[in-house]
Amino acid sequence: MTATMKSFAELGISAEVQRGLTDLGYEEPTPIQEQTITLLMSGSDITAQAQTGSGKTAAFGIPMIEKIDPADRRPQGLVLCPTRELAIQVADAIHAMGKHRNITITPIYGGQPYERQFRALQRGIHIVVGTPGRIMDHMRRGTISFDAVKFVVLDEADEMLDMGFVEDIEFILDAVPDERQIALFSATIPPRIAALSRRYLRDPLRISVDRDSLTVPSITQVYYEVPNHAKLDVLGRILDVEDPGAAIIFCRTKRDVDELVQSLQGRGYSAEPIHGDITQQQRERTLKRFRDKQTDVLVATDVAARGLDIPDVSHVINYDVPDDPDSYVHRIGRTARAGKEGDAITLVAPRELRQLRFIERTIGKRIKQLRVPTLADVEARRRQAFKESIVKELHGDALAPYLLLVDELAEEFDPVEIAAAAIKIATGGTGAAAATPEVKRRNDHTMAGDGVGAEPGMIRLFINIGRQDGVRPGDFVGAIANEAGIAGKEIGAIDLFDTYSFVEVPQAIAPRVVAALGHTTIRGRAVNAEIARPK
Repeated sequence: MTATMKSFAELGISAEVQRGLTDLGYEEPTPIQEQTITLLMSGSDITAQAQTGSGKTAAFGIPMIEKIDPADRRPQGLVLCPTRELAIQVADAIHAMGKHRNITITPIYGGQPYERQFRALQRGIHIVVGTPGRIMDHMRRGTISFDAVKFVVLDEADEMLDMGFVEDIEFILDAVPDERQIALFSATIPPRIAALSRRYLRDPLRISVDRDSLTVPSITQVYYEVPNHAKLDVLGRILDVEDPGAAIIFCRTKRDVDELVQSLQGRGYSAEPIHGDITQQQRERTLKRFRDKQTDVLVATDVAARGLDIPDVSHVINYDVPDDPDSYVHRIGRTARAGKEGDAITLVAPRELRQLRFIERTIGKRIKQLRVPTLADVEARRRQAFKESIVKELHGDALAPYLLLVDELAEEFDPVEIAAAAIKIATGGTGAAAATPEVKRRNDHTMAGDGVGAEPGMIRLFINIGRQDGVRPGDFVGAIANEAGIAGKEIGAIDLFDTYSFVEVPQAIAPRVVAALGHTTIRGRAVNAEIARPK
């Protein structure tokens, strides 16, 4: 490929787009951008192997913007994405890059009212970014036409195929003009992606990543060998020692996710689930709480995590070894985004070691084994964290009132003993080790169902029945509406777990709802409802 570029200007990008990139803080192209922008600007079709977080949106977004005729208000660019989150993210990014060329973009995805999308399409747009299913719906309704499309992007193509979108993609690609350019981006290139490329792309140039670069170099990859029965305890120690700012933990099944979330919450960690049984509204609220640092840990299945755009994930933890190397690459690609560093940790049962070795051979990288953290390691980390918090206060400027008190006490006691007594009080009398990341987490964060995460004007109720009792969201809506005499539309998010649930209701009428539910049954079970409180 071409030699390394020093700036975007050397890639032949217009001044307007360069201004947009400068506004976004872009300084120089990433490797995938260096390799693809010039090729796409020249009109070539490409198949590019690129992970989420590698800068691929700009790699295809910049050439697409440059090829748009602003005077023609018909869709000229089309980007297909696997999930609504990714579609929104890509649309926002392209809008920001192309704002100085007056390029209009709209995301088209399921879950958003059709009317809003109709209005945007009727006004005229240059680029459509969307999920295959909803775009195909618009095509069948006759509300969107791709007769003027000249540039098509398949973003995260392997994930779209994994999610069963292959027929939708083929339907859409069969409808765009023959004279169009296609760019296919995928974290991995399995045979079915290669087959799709052969069918629809014209002499595509293959841009591949070196085998030892399948995983991002800035990700530190390690594993712990742990018997299955000890994984939960070891996970707790890892979370305490690592003290991640934000972590995603992957499990194989929805049931595993729910069970792990309940276990983590029971141990005081702020954890929430992401899987296929979570409604879109619940998913959006959960992701918002995670981005807003109200939740420390997301526990997810592979499918449910696809398309997530969370730039500040510090750790990805595989609670079990993924079923295949592709899943491993996708999972750990959730960290080390936008040039940041990240950690990928895998808990490996003895019977999973063979699968781990297969993953290592496929990605061309040796994953380092670490010793399982001991209780002494956890205590040492706690002491260090407490020491760091003290040093931080010592460098602050808000100690004056406390210094007066110390001066008074110093007339009678040794300053070292005063400090020791203060630490004893601060840690509840259990030693400095108690002031730990774990205890901080328990003190600063409330359980996932508390009122902190509720929408303004709403409050969350804890209810003592859940999935194991056969309840569904509609059961709660019906019971609350009938017994408390409020409209079903006033009820907010409903989060179902195995043995309990959380329901949002307007704060002003929460006591009335609690009282009303106390006199009813749901699915034959007596109901106990109360306003959710911190752990």
